[in-house]
Amino acid sequence: MSKLLILDGGMSRELLRLGAELKQPEWSALALVDSPAIVRQVHDEFIAAGSDVITTNSYALVPFHIGEERFWKEGADLIALSGRLARDAADACKDRKVLVAGSLPPIFGSYEPQNFDPSRVQDYLKVLVENLDPYVDVWLGETLSLIAEGEAVRAAVAETGKPFWISFTLADDAAQRNGASPKLRSGETVEDAARWAASSGAEALLFNCSKPEVMREAVDAAAEVFKRGSSNLQIGVYANAFEGEQGESAANEGLHATREDLNDDAYSRFACSWVDAGATMVGGCCGIGAGHIHQLKKALLHPQGARESLA
Repeated sequence: MSKLLILDGGMSRELLRLGAELKQPEWSALALVDSPAIVRQVHDEFIAAGSDVITTNSYALVPFHIGEERFWKEGADLIALSGRLARDAADACKDRKVLVAGSLPPIFGSYEPQNFDPSRVQDYLKVLVENLDPYVDVWLGETLSLIAEGEAVRAAVAETGKPFWISFTLADDAAQRNGASPKLRSGETVEDAARWAASSGAEALLFNCSKPEVMREAVDAAAEVFKRGSSNLQIGVYANAFEGEQGESAANEGLHATREDLNDDAYSRFACSWVDAGATMVGGCCGIGAGHIHQLKKALLHPQGARESLA
């Protein structure tokens, strides 16, 4: 992959903007039940904004969000629906090829590495992989907090023969934003995660669902590991727009406010910085909408002005 890939942004806030009713703990999974047409509309709007990759709305289709009983009763059908909606949107784009990434989330909760259960994780990942497989071009293990979650995704998709990307979420507390060495939310270092990724068979290592201020250091660290090891893995970033500190409550217990200062222009300036550091895949996570993606793509197509505005 030599060209810059523009990813999509966060699904849930766009669902809300377009009129879907979401509530915890189901959150974005609820739209697949009540308003699948709006899920399709979100995919369409990201494609119109310039996304080269759209991600299935399967992130919340795990027992952590929809409950154990509902997962086993309805999960397969909802997962397949999330894949079909994304596939139909991608195929409807006639001016360029749009890839569908199959979202494989942290099974036991976002930002909760202590809950990871290696004895049970494949039972759930198997359902996601089997029902997304007919629709996706690439697998995306995303918002993973520890290397073992990445290894679980690698094992789950191995027999599909499709490429996979691994995206880790980073610690982004005040210490990390003030220059501490980048690390995952588990405490493992980005260097260790990059070394694992380089040996895993993944096509790309990404960082997502953390504050944009901590992403550049992670890209720098991963790029250095890949350079030393002569690895050709791609590096990607898609940050969130959450206000305040995350990790103090479970991801399905409430609605995080989003930052007013992280407008389209501000986010695109961060994106240009990540590309300067070596990222070749850039998009957005929670709170980053189609408007952000449109501006991000415009800034990256005309990078000189965006870089000058960073001064």
